[in-house]
Amino acid sequence: MANPDYLKTLSPRPFWFRKTLGFFALFLGSTIVKIKTSGKWNLPKTGPYILACNHFSYIDPPFSVYAAQKPISFLAASDEPIKWYFMWAPHLYGFIPIDRNVLAPSTIKKAKKTLKKGEILGIFPEGTSTSAHLRKPKNGAVFLSTIEKAKIVPMGIHGADTAWSDLFRGVRPRVFVNIGKPFGPFEIEGEKSEKTKKLDEIGKELICRIAALLPSNKHGAYAGEKQIIKYQKENGFYPEKIKLK
Repeated sequence: MANPDYLKTLSPRPFWFRKTLGFFALFLGSTIVKIKTSGKWNLPKTGPYILACNHFSYIDPPFSVYAAQKPISFLAASDEPIKWYFMWAPHLYGFIPIDRNVLAPSTIKKAKKTLKKGEILGIFPEGTSTSAHLRKPKNGAVFLSTIEKAKIVPMGIHGADTAWSDLFRGVRPRVFVNIGKPFGPFEIEGEKSEKTKKLDEIGKELICRIAALLPSNKHGAYAGEKQIIKYQKENGFYPEKIKLK
């Protein structure tokens, strides 16, 4: 395993290097894995923006890069070990380390720098540990969106969580990447309690927008929320109707 002391030394690789690695993601999607991307028309043509995605698998980032076809600076946990067979991705591509217990000023500075340069910042708003269903969000994505006036683009990925087991069974994995309509940024003013309440409200909207990009059995804590259908109509497609050819 890679320990937290090493993970904290990582940073995103140079833009040109990550762009080159993006061709590997394209190769992955066209040969080893069957990937269906829907809603690509919702991606802004230029940055900056925040790409906010569910996190069901440790290999979600390559599929995010495949769909965006642009380099992404990911925020990822540095306060817990990563198993050695998953270390190739963060080592090659790099990321902005974040300690979920103590948020370092350097983390915010690096994230803000990414957006100031007009690039894409990748965030898993539920936190960096994986789960089989959607959970309640942290406020990092919304917070950074408000201070840097950057739009948030919701993304839903499903199928990646079984990709490894499928490969070992000799089955070509099937992964769906769905991209939603951008929203924000928001102006948040008032007392601390008012700001916190607003951040929580927008955070819920963000997860519901991500839920609108996933099958209903993945909605988890937000199953049955009425606005999910509304966001699906805005996005222009329904995830459960998408089929691989």
